[in-house]
Amino acid sequence: MGEYEDIFRASTDDPEGFWLRAAEAIDWHVPPTRALDGSRPPFYRWFPDGELNVCHNALDRHVEARGDQPALVYDSPVTRTQRTYTYRQLRDEVARFAGVLAGLGVGRGDRVVIYMPMVPEAAIAMLACARIGAIHSVVFGGFAPKELAVRIDDAAPSVIVSASCGIEGKRVIEYKPLLDKAVELAEHKPGKRVILQRPEAEAAMGPDDVDWADAVAAAEPADCVPMRATDPLYILYTSGTTGKPKGVVRDGGGYAVALAWSMPNLYDVGPGETIFTGSDVGWVVGHSYIVYAPLLAGATTVLYEGKPVGTPDAGQYWRVVAEHGVKSVFTAPTAFRAIKKEDPDGEFARQYDISGLKYLFLAGERLDPETHRWASELLGIPVIDHWWQTETGWPIVANPAGIELLPIKPGSPTRPLPGWDVQVFDTSGRPVEPGTDGAIVVKLPMPPGSLPTLWNDDERFVASYMSAFDGYYLTGDGGHLDEDGYVYVMGRTDDVINVAGHRLSTGGMEEVLASHPAVAECAVIGVADAMKGQIPRGFVVLKAGVEVDEEQLRAELVQLVRDQVGAVASLRDVAVVPALPKTRSGKILRKTMRGIADGADEPVPSTIDDPAVLDALRPVLRRA
Repeated sequence: MGEYEDIFRASTDDPEGFWLRAAEAIDWHVPPTRALDGSRPPFYRWFPDGELNVCHNALDRHVEARGDQPALVYDSPVTRTQRTYTYRQLRDEVARFAGVLAGLGVGRGDRVVIYMPMVPEAAIAMLACARIGAIHSVVFGGFAPKELAVRIDDAAPSVIVSASCGIEGKRVIEYKPLLDKAVELAEHKPGKRVILQRPEAEAAMGPDDVDWADAVAAAEPADCVPMRATDPLYILYTSGTTGKPKGVVRDGGGYAVALAWSMPNLYDVGPGETIFTGSDVGWVVGHSYIVYAPLLAGATTVLYEGKPVGTPDAGQYWRVVAEHGVKSVFTAPTAFRAIKKEDPDGEFARQYDISGLKYLFLAGERLDPETHRWASELLGIPVIDHWWQTETGWPIVANPAGIELLPIKPGSPTRPLPGWDVQVFDTSGRPVEPGTDGAIVVKLPMPPGSLPTLWNDDERFVASYMSAFDGYYLTGDGGHLDEDGYVYVMGRTDDVINVAGHRLSTGGMEEVLASHPAVAECAVIGVADAMKGQIPRGFVVLKAGVEVDEEQLRAELVQLVRDQVGAVASLRDVAVVPALPKTRSGKILRKTMRGIADGADEPVPSTIDDPAVLDALRPVLRRA
């Protein structure tokens, strides 16, 4: 571990020098002379005297060296189309759309809400905002009007960029009626709305609507505007919020430096190499590793419009890898559980030449050891779990493939990356012994790229993240460190249940259930119990083609948990269900399930992927 240890120690012993050296990978209009302004904790600011333009760093500076290299590959099995943009072509498209925005009065510091499907124009709109110093706020395409409206009110955009429709699996979802309703509900009324017309559903245009194609054809290209490193690049609202959403702010300078560092050092992807990130631009993963990081690194990014299964089959990820020469894949564990469920023997993977694939990176939720084992055996390459959050912007804990591949321990995303001082505390704020679960925290200051505050809400920023333990960021996740400093993230702290005075991790029980050969994926929730306070209930989805006696399976699963967790776990109730309710980013809606099971009138979360799955599960959750 020598090289990793040396680099990590350098980042903690001399963070100022470490990050100023990392900043040399970026083009600056005014190079920073210092890395950190810590004069107003916990409001730390990185590269406070530097000036740059993130779009210039992502596109313009690459055009001379690699203008004809693919920058972005659009692969859409749902529309049966593919399109490739070279760096020069993408720069020109972005400059012209930046001219459209400027022509609509958008300038430095103005907000633009982007409500788009997974099409190249979504990335073009993001980069165009960055080019002219506007602040973009991407809202997942298809979000309900009420949820979109509260984001419009919070961000107060001068322009909204949208499309006529998105395609979710086999469904065409018309966006324009949703957008019109959201604008009607919102107190803030934006100016113009730029609409990309798609052939699958044409939108009816109103007096405030501007056709994307017509506007681009008439626009003059816009140049990059120098921005302070501490100026906001974007606002991204955390998923699942109710009432006034939390708008995570990302500054341009720290974000660009952190992402540029992470591409070669973590993902082992450099100029001319290809990364395929199976996510959505509505999530932080899409912002960081579909759009910004690959382009900052001079790599090729694949923007995929489709699902891991069902569009049309469980082999689409392997097809993308084979056709586009992908070196690293990054997606969520739930995508691989879906592939495993549909194709448990990995037949589709053998139909394509995926020999160029060197790494599989998984994040977004806990990677259970069984899914890790299945993917590792199928692919024969390092399967790298890593852990981070919307708030942090890039990974906190990971196996740094580009520095040194550390020994893999299934169940752990490995060790903290440079800049992240991760500790585990008990409720009184004292560090716990290795192997003991507690609250995972990060010592301040956090490294570049992490959130400096929430949009227009410094008070909530402090209350939500910085007030539990003085001098530390509260991640909201629970887990432990082992003797080697490996981090084990067992789930959100509210996924720790109290059974007759014993604090037990539902993630640990899920790990046991997932090890059964018939189980594709599972969830364990703690529900209220008059005698024990809480008791766990398990829900399992079977692999495709598996035929079992459900009573026998339940007995086997209960015994497994008893053997590996202990009788104190009191897991007696395991239900076999067709599917688990999830967000569109693939996170299982455990909190919602728990509320329904406890008898609460739980609303359908705005981030849900398929409400019908939750509706079908309600009777099972509500039974005594």
